[in-house]
Amino acid sequence: MSQIIQFQVSPEQAKNETFLKSRVKDLLQLDNDDFQFVWRKRSIDARKSDIKINCSLEVYLKEEAIPTEIYYEGQSVESGKEIAIVGAGPAGLFAALHAIELGLKPIVFERGKDVRSRRRDLAKLNKEGIVNGESNYCFGEGGAGTYSDGKLYTRSKKRGNVLKALQWFVHFGADDDILVEAHPHIGTNKLPDIIVAMRKEIIHNGGEVHFETKVTDFIIENDNKIIGLELNGTQIRNFDDVILATGHSARDIFHLLNDKGVKLNAKSFALGVRVEHRQEFIDKIQYSGRVNDDYLPPASYALVTQVDGQGVYSFCMCPGGIIAPCATSEGEVVTNGWSPSKRNNPYSNSGIVVTVNPEDLPGYTPNDPLIALRFQQDVERKCWEVAGKNQKVPAQCLKDFVDGKVSPSFPRSSYVPGITSVDLNKVLPGFISKRLRKAFADFDKKMRGFLTNDAVIHAPESRTSSPVQIPRDKDTLEHPEVSGLFPCAEGAGYAGGIISAAIDGMKCVDAINEKLNPTK
Repeated sequence: MSQIIQFQVSPEQAKNETFLKSRVKDLLQLDNDDFQFVWRKRSIDARKSDIKINCSLEVYLKEEAIPTEIYYEGQSVESGKEIAIVGAGPAGLFAALHAIELGLKPIVFERGKDVRSRRRDLAKLNKEGIVNGESNYCFGEGGAGTYSDGKLYTRSKKRGNVLKALQWFVHFGADDDILVEAHPHIGTNKLPDIIVAMRKEIIHNGGEVHFETKVTDFIIENDNKIIGLELNGTQIRNFDDVILATGHSARDIFHLLNDKGVKLNAKSFALGVRVEHRQEFIDKIQYSGRVNDDYLPPASYALVTQVDGQGVYSFCMCPGGIIAPCATSEGEVVTNGWSPSKRNNPYSNSGIVVTVNPEDLPGYTPNDPLIALRFQQDVERKCWEVAGKNQKVPAQCLKDFVDGKVSPSFPRSSYVPGITSVDLNKVLPGFISKRLRKAFADFDKKMRGFLTNDAVIHAPESRTSSPVQIPRDKDTLEHPEVSGLFPCAEGAGYAGGIISAAIDGMKCVDAINEKLNPTK
């Protein structure tokens, strides 16, 4: 019978198979080498200068074979009950795959293009500043995660669901290291092929995936029961159950639902800037001076503080990454970050964001569900205007921002469309810039040297989460007023990343299955 053992070793020892086997042999007091082991968890303890790797290994003794696991098995759903899934991001794709597991036939509608066709539109966005409102870093096959990073962090406490989601990624082509690393990451360069493999599996088993197919209306009967969808303004398809997994940037969906009188709620979100340091500099701080180290990955960081009673924190930290343009329409600029699988770019970046509560915004009333959305849009529009009304973004050296000085020059920026020097204190809302300044001073105490003019801040980092919540019943997961509508994942306010979105997609399918096949 296998057993789990845990211990600490140096980074060099953690990559030495011979040493690890000797350590296992000593810890279990074995008198021969007739055993095998596999990694189950690996994390870095860099709290002291003597950096250690936390190891968790599963050891199989003597003739025990390491079991071969099949993580996903589909089945034909050609004649299964059809369910609509709006959006082909992580929530939509995992919902479709889980539907097939349960014998349901998923019909996926994605407003954007397939994963490879998106590349041409992203090239135009980066090189020419041309925004395609239906095909960009947020819209298209795989959603925002496909071309924005592939970090698989989650705060979910339901480890079984998290493991299942990770195992499915491995099944469809991700490195199995994501099952081991404390902070798993796939990488933007590898995600497209994985997403395509998922789509092919859905179609192979009888599901459907329709690209460039935008939901333009929800067909709702007088008794508030959804009966179908209008697509591209012309086609009607009938469905009893619709999973709405459109992501946090599908603002037209919020307006459509609000105009139809479907209940929505304003929701807290976060907004701020994206700060870029040299990766070597972050490594030096986090790894007690170790840089360019073959035994340690590029270092990350997680920072949080309280300013005026509100949280200011790092968000979507990308070691060895770049800053990307993530606008979804003309007349706005938005930043985000991503990293390739090797995280081998020379710079790191992270969102540093401030909590924004709807009730703190000017003109707040409890019956205005779109107030935070409008605030978000206003910031993005103002940043677009001051940077030149193209896809350049306003920027400032970090210490200059804290000191209120316009930066005369910049050390560099990985943001391809370009940056414009401004005083962001005069661009961002006053309470945002004030809290950011105080937070940066506090972060410098936690990471000495963080506050430097060798770091450049880009604005805005605004798409952290949805500023609108689409309510749902906590048990049935249906909208409380529209039967058959299942608000899902980030766009509805119930997830915050690839894995949590994937899990929520599966949960919505479970809810539909329970509705169709109630347990006694």
